[in-house]
Amino acid sequence: MFKTNDEKINGFLFVIILPFLLYFMSYYGFESSYTKLKISERPPEFLFNSVYAYRVIPNFISVKMTDFMEYLIQYQIPFLKDFLSKNGTPFYHGLFLVNSVFFILSSVIFNTILKLSPSEFIANINVRRMVHLLSIFFIVITQYAPTNCDTIALFCYLSGVYLTFKFYFTREIKFYIVLVILIAASTFVRETACLNIAFFATVFFSFNELRKSGFRSVFQIVPLILAFIIPYLGLRQLVKNEETTFVEGFYINRNFTSPFNLAGLVFACVVVRFIYQLCVDNVNKGLIKKYLFFSLPYLFMITMVGLFWEVRLFLPIILTSIIIAFFQFEALKSKS
Repeated sequence: MFKTNDEKINGFLFVIILPFLLYFMSYYGFESSYTKLKISERPPEFLFNSVYAYRVIPNFISVKMTDFMEYLIQYQIPFLKDFLSKNGTPFYHGLFLVNSVFFILSSVIFNTILKLSPSEFIANINVRRMVHLLSIFFIVITQYAPTNCDTIALFCYLSGVYLTFKFYFTREIKFYIVLVILIAASTFVRETACLNIAFFATVFFSFNELRKSGFRSVFQIVPLILAFIIPYLGLRQLVKNEETTFVEGFYINRNFTSPFNLAGLVFACVVVRFIYQLCVDNVNKGLIKKYLFFSLPYLFMITMVGLFWEVRLFLPIILTSIIIAFFQFEALKSKS
């Protein structure tokens, strides 16, 4: 009994408390030279212009949380008003709270995924916790460029990874239906939703089956694509103003000339290569390659319209590589 309680307490401290403290330090312990969000009293105008306007769920939450924090500071905790004012604005504190909630939820679901079908290497709880801690550090260090959508999008993405695994192991249609709904809903958060299609294809799509004129896996992927494409294009039709565009800009030239952007690209490549070398089986290595192949549209868009220095854009790729590297994929060997 005592051992069980100790394990629960240790799990709570490791999966929730420690990640939260690291996240807290990243937001309040040092200041980013990349953004000016800490001095913005209200959600900045750029969130409602250009490509950011399509991220309607995070923008809505930002407005409501800013209103809530203003009310809280003014009427419920006036004794903390001076302290909070010195360390940010109602918008920034609201941003931290929302991102913290989804960060902790991401930590919990990532830990759950690691326990679904662990390889022998991470079957040991201490090793699994070290892998989890490494993953948490990757998330935290990307917060030098805090946004109102990335942490929510990461939680949605990891939830999709979990649902994909549950559907694969159980073949229960309810997990597939929820995954379709999740992709459609998370498209209103950020375009990262498309990576859930890439991960599903990695697990279910079989080149051997396709060569034998089997299209079952293809038919399974089509509803997921539609769940992303329809909301994506619908948003571009419904959300319009003079400054709203499909993309913020084209940065391919800057990505390969700026030392900062090149550093971000090298960082992502080195990390994925390191994880690839840690794979416990050749099947896992093959699946990482397969995942990167299906993620090429996303990587292409990062190259064209994103900035490599914002390594948060590579975060789903990095975390998925970690999941694949230490997952037991015995059942997939015959389908790879």
